[in-house]
Amino acid sequence: MTDLLGPVEEGVARVAAAGSLDELSAAEQEVLGRRSAVMAARQQLGALPAEDRKEAGKAVNEARERLQAAVEARRAELEAAARAQRLDAERMDLTEVSSRWARGHQHLVSQTQEQLEDVFVAMGYRVAEGPEAETDWYNFEALNMPPGHPARSMWDTLYLKLGAPGSVLLRTHTSPVQIRVMQSQPPPVYIVAPGRCYRRDTPDARHLSVFHQIEGLVVDRHISFGDLAGTIEAFTGAYFGPTIRSRLRPSFFPFTEPSAEFDVTCIFCDGAGCRVCSHSGWIELGGCGMVDPNVFEAVGIDNEEWQGFAFGFGIDRCAMLRHNIDDIRHFITNDVRFLRQF
Repeated sequence: MTDLLGPVEEGVARVAAAGSLDELSAAEQEVLGRRSAVMAARQQLGALPAEDRKEAGKAVNEARERLQAAVEARRAELEAAARAQRLDAERMDLTEVSSRWARGHQHLVSQTQEQLEDVFVAMGYRVAEGPEAETDWYNFEALNMPPGHPARSMWDTLYLKLGAPGSVLLRTHTSPVQIRVMQSQPPPVYIVAPGRCYRRDTPDARHLSVFHQIEGLVVDRHISFGDLAGTIEAFTGAYFGPTIRSRLRPSFFPFTEPSAEFDVTCIFCDGAGCRVCSHSGWIELGGCGMVDPNVFEAVGIDNEEWQGFAFGFGIDRCAMLRHNIDDIRHFITNDVRFLRQF
């Protein structure tokens, strides 16, 4: 039988010299294929005497295993090199700084929220926050809306699959924060509660299912509706400018009595009347009113000793009015051309 030592050494050298996976495949065919020395020696085993066949077969297997190991080792080296080359070609230099890209900044809604907070903090209020996932009691019942109350139809609520059915929801307004604050501290209370709210609204130019709201609450002795009107007027002038005025119109909210809607002078026509304000000279901004005695009762505050008022309006709405934005959906489209304007 042919001596395999020389062919094996040559085969190992041939495999080691392969510079690519394609060359390695060709070399593997040469040293282990049907026409290789190893296969020729294997075919000669049948012609050997029985006493020599075992040792010869062992030598053939050892030669084949050595060549196969050399092929596998070289394949692993070539694949690792190809992978490293590919990664290097696809690598992104995250340390590179280009002067072409401007630094980012806060979203307009975040900017507006901070500006509104600053206005009220300057008026003596503090900022309060609360959870966005609320119980039915905080979101409705404590606000004078028991189960089955018709006022609940004013909100299209998104309920969560937690606890008993209909007991946990995504808050529809930030009023639950007012309840939590009144539970956690005795009067007097002067707070604003900004945050994200959720309602099952169909998106259009003025509505989103996720929006931002800021509400205020005052609880103190000798608080009147005149204090509420004065607060709204002070806020209007501080945020929109001294030429913008406010007015109150009778309305209904289950958690305030009496209740009102408050409008501001149309900032597009300065009250002269235009298409935006339907030629009325006024634009609706939010709702307000004196805290209903039932709300005080729910949190254990004596409404004979303490009085209060509350108000609320949309942060997104303020940003739209102040910057003449005609569609609230611009805030969530992530169009950099829009965002970089503010």
